[in-house]
Order: sequence, then structure tokens, then C-alpha cells
Amino acid sequence: MLIHNTYPTDHYRALDAAHHLHPFSDTRSLNAGGVRVIVKGEGVWLTDSDGNRILDGMSGLWCVNIGHGRPEIAEAVQQQMAEISYYNTFFKTTHPPAVELAALIAEVTPEGFNRVFFCGSGSEANDTMLRMVRTYWATLGKPDKQTIIARRNAYHGSTVAGASLGGMTPMHAQGGLPIPGIHHIGQPYWFDEGGDLTPAEFGLKAARELEAAIDQIGEDKVAAFIAEPIQGAGGVIIPPDTYWPEVARICRERDILFVSDEVICGFGRLGSWFGAEHFGMKPDLMPIAKGLSSGYLPIGGVLVSDKVAGVIEDTGEFNHGFTYSAHPVCAAAAIANLKILREEKLVERVRDDIGPYLRERWLKLGDHPLVGEARMTGLMGALELVPAKPSRRRFAGNGSIGLRCREHSFRNGLVMRHVHDSMVIAPPFVLTHGEADELIRLATLTLDMTHADLKRDGLMG
Repeated sequence: MLIHNTYPTDHYRALDAAHHLHPFSDTRSLNAGGVRVIVKGEGVWLTDSDGNRILDGMSGLWCVNIGHGRPEIAEAVQQQMAEISYYNTFFKTTHPPAVELAALIAEVTPEGFNRVFFCGSGSEANDTMLRMVRTYWATLGKPDKQTIIARRNAYHGSTVAGASLGGMTPMHAQGGLPIPGIHHIGQPYWFDEGGDLTPAEFGLKAARELEAAIDQIGEDKVAAFIAEPIQGAGGVIIPPDTYWPEVARICRERDILFVSDEVICGFGRLGSWFGAEHFGMKPDLMPIAKGLSSGYLPIGGVLVSDKVAGVIEDTGEFNHGFTYSAHPVCAAAAIANLKILREEKLVERVRDDIGPYLRERWLKLGDHPLVGEARMTGLMGALELVPAKPSRRRFAGNGSIGLRCREHSFRNGLVMRHVHDSMVIAPPFVLTHGEADELIRLATLTLDMTHADLKRDGLMG
């Protein structure tokens, strides 16, 4: 649907091409095609500079949990900037937003979590986690416990440490990554890697790669295992039911810390406050960001269990921090965001209402001739695109079909992200039933158009 607007698209595209280097982008290709200029957000809807209204099926970048355009956030930010727009939390200093946010977070965390170390993003949170984990073991007199085990195709940020922890080979191909002390094991991705195993069998097999890695490296050298409850940027990879209980056993028996990366899953995305809770896990640390402020301002942190916090306190000075740790204005935005989540019971809404409503309709897309599997937990979903059902065989190439599908989706007025040849969504929690129906209608239209293209090109089996 077109609405009137006064933003000159060509003007912004020209300036953007001349001066702006975008993240995760081929700059020449991007500038040749022209960027999409988003000028307004309201609820689950975006408007671009040509007046097109687009359903934001990705919550911005997995983060706008409470929806766009909430005046409560703007008011909280304005009020805080009028009081004190910035001060640091170094030098024996704090300020009310930092204290109030830390206390509010502690009210919604699982039992045994009462401390948070603030930073500016999920990437910074995972850098912080790495240093904290190694400091923890050194303080306990085990300085050789340095190695952190992570998973291939995981995403933990794009700083040097965050990208090293992540298991994405295109990132490792640039900048001399990963850094030493990171070891990657397989992911619990049954659709792509399960072969002839049942999901239950494959879940156990994937989990036991952790145990094999500990044996290979040596338990006295392994500090922690880090994993997302559901791999987001990897393609909404939902582990088989057997996976997490086996991982819990291994971490418990082998004396290594478990880090649940909650940057995407935290603050309600799976229908519980944290993804670890959804899967019954008891982590030692939880990096957070995105949903902490619903993306309204940049803020992140590491939730630190009492077990780890007590040891860090014994360290003396922890020589780590950021200029913008607990930035007062960002903290004020996060406080307002958490209050909205609680007062409007949006986490419960994901669990009991819109999550099940959308999931029932999303899973029916698995009947489409182009879809090999449809899956969803909470408000995270994926569609696997395949040339012939019921085979799990992939299209030739590296994600070109998913890219084609994504472009159809945007033109149809729906933001769906492609991860290779998987299509993923993570809409805001305020999605109504009617908007969910519209999301499914647009997704179906997109699949139909992509399928028609592939049949025309002789690419369907």
C-alpha cells in the first residue's frame, strides 16, 4: 500500500552511495542497485521513502520486540537527556538509570542471576564474556582453562572475539580469524546434517561432539561452551529435544562453564524471558542485547550468575569496560522497554497467544511444493527451500534461491530474511492475529512467485 511521503529517494541513495559503508554488504553491488530507504516505523509496519508500507517480519534485526514507534520510549529518553545525557560508570561512580536497570533485570532473570555487566552491544557482550570466563578460572588457580568451545555456523557478533567465537567461515576468511583459544564443533542442524539419523539420534550425536572436543583438548584447558538456545543468524536452527539435556549433563560432569548467548532469544523471543529457561538449561553467563531495549538505543550486557560473580569479586580489579557501559539514556530506554514487556505481558503473549497462533499457520507452509520443512518456536521461524520433496537435497549454488525469494518478499511488502536457501522470520511481539494472517498471505505469495520462477527455469525436481 502506498502512502504519501516527502523523502527524496534518489537524494538519499546518492548520499548513501558516496559516504556510507554498510555492514555485511558488497558495496559496489549495493550502490549499483540502490539502497532501500526506511523512513518510518509503527507497530509491525515500516514505510520506505517511496511510500511503500512493509510488514517487518524480522523485528528490525531480531530486536524490536515491542514494535516500532512506542512513545513511552521516546518520552523516557527525552526526560533522561534533560537530566543527564551522559556520565560513565568508572571511578567509583554510578547514576540512577544504571542502578534501576540492573535491579529491574535481576527481577526477570532466572534464579541465581543477580548481577549484570553493561556494554553497548551483543558483540561487546561476548567480548566481555570471554575475558570474564578466563578471569574466573585464573582466579580459581586454573589459568590454563582458556579454550572456549563454540559451534560452527553460530553467530556471536562481529568484533574480533565475537566473530572468532562465531562459527561462520566467511567471517573467518577476513582479518585473520579466529583468534587462538576457540574450538568449533558441529551444530544441531538435523535438516541439513542429520543424514539417515532420526532427529532424536542426531541431537545426541551433535551434543556428544562437545564431550569429544573436551577429551581432545583436555578438561583442564577448556573454560566454557557457548551456544545460542536457537541459532538465529545461522538459520533459526532449533535443536532436537535430545540435544540440550545431553549438553547439560556434559557441562555439569566436565566442570566447564555454560554460556547461553541470549542476544536474540532473550527478553521473550521464545515465550520465556530467556531462551535457556525455555529449554530447561541453567547457564553460568548470559550475554544480552537486542531485546533489552527493543533496539531503540544500543545497549547490551552480560548476566552473571552468583557462582561466577562471587569469583570475579575475588579477582580484585576487573580491568575491562567501555565508555558507554550503562549509558544513562540507553539505560532509560531499556527500563521503559522492560516495563512495557511486563505491564503488557508481551512475553506471556508470545507463549500463549500470538506465538501458537502464528506457528500453526507457519507450519502449514511446509505443505508448499518449494518448502522441505517449516519450523517455529516462539516467534522465530524458518522455511527450508528445496528442489524436490521429500528429499532434503539442496539447490545448487550458495543461497541464490533464498536471495531470489527474499527479493520477491520485499517487493510483496514483507521483510523475510534469507540464510542461504532458508527463509527466516522473527516478528515483533505486538503482531496481531490479523497481521499474522497477512504475514502468512504475503509469505505464501512469495513462495508461489519463487516457485513459478524456478519451474520456468527448470530448477524444480
